[in-house]
Amino acid sequence: MGRRVGVLAAVLAVALAIVTIASHRTHTAAIIDKSSANDAWQHYQSTRVKYHNLELGESLATVLDSKSPAAAQMLASYAAQEKKYDQQAKEIQEEARKAEQAAEGDERRALRYDIGEGLIEIGLVLTSLYFISRKKMFPAMGIIAGVAGIVFGISGLVM
Repeated sequence: MGRRVGVLAAVLAVALAIVTIASHRTHTAAIIDKSSANDAWQHYQSTRVKYHNLELGESLATVLDSKSPAAAQMLASYAAQEKKYDQQAKEIQEEARKAEQAAEGDERRALRYDIGEGLIEIGLVLTSLYFISRKKMFPAMGIIAGVAGIVFGISGLVM
């Protein structure tokens, strides 16, 4: 019986290592995706500042009531730039939202891995208690916790 419990503990330890690595990698991916989203939102903000600067220039030209050809040319240029920045802002906003969604998905998967990791650790500890107590209930409880942890780990893969 001791050998079987030892093999069970080894299998749980391997499963724990696999789920732990998956958890760490997924947390790292979530951080990278969140960082990408933050960068995109910063880019969006800078694009909107440029857009509003153009609006300010238009407002000043209107207030000053300039009718010169240079002012008309400047206003036409501003209008074209506003269209460009407006389109860029929409594209950047979409990119930022996609990165945020990816980060949220990574965080949900990481939570599954973390729960799986905890359950497998509990299963490993319960299984190991057999060697102290020689009671068969501990490996049985360890199997239940370990299988639940493995199921949670696998659910992180398919999520």
